[in-house]
Amino acid sequence: MNLVKSKQRVADHGEVFTPPELVESMINLVGSEADRIDSRFLEPACGSGNFLVPVLRRKLGAVDRLYRGSDFERRHHALLALMSIYGIELLDDNVAECRGNLLELFVTHMGLDLNEGLARAAEAVLAVNIVHGDALSMQTRTSPLGPIAFAEWAYLGNGRFHRRDFRFDAMTQASTFGEGDTLFADLGKHEIFTPTRDHGALTIADLAGEVS
Repeated sequence: MNLVKSKQRVADHGEVFTPPELVESMINLVGSEADRIDSRFLEPACGSGNFLVPVLRRKLGAVDRLYRGSDFERRHHALLALMSIYGIELLDDNVAECRGNLLELFVTHMGLDLNEGLARAAEAVLAVNIVHGDALSMQTRTSPLGPIAFAEWAYLGNGRFHRRDFRFDAMTQASTFGEGDTLFADLGKHEIFTPTRDHGALTIADLAGEVS
């Protein structure tokens, strides 16, 4: 594996990729968290998805083990696993590549055609969860420019998901992330965590309809 795309990108952005074997060793450090379907992972400089892709692969494996007896639950919990993957990336080509790599893993693992509703829903989720932005300034790099926001996804059961959006700077400002804390862990405990938008209950069909 080539660890750099170009010397110029290294000089301009410090872009260097982590070898796959080191990625797996680092993921092993968090143990069972990578196997929890709804455990959230945020990579603030996600590149093309070197960390996020293997995390998703482990989560999808957990979905297969837990829901092998129900295709309905397997499909919905696989999407929930994808919903727990978050990334921020400065370079627009890496953003597209990361989304593409995660989507490719998802549709291949689930045996989907790209035009199927579940695949289109996954594409919609990735458009929200993998952000083109600057993790240091916490600002987006796409128009309209503004504060980075992340969607908190939850599975309500019976094929319905709930989405609420929160500003990234507000979450990091008010959270010290002590032992046991995660992204969105303290939501609802303080007025600073008021969502910027509540999308209500959504189905796979609703999400698929967001893809043009």
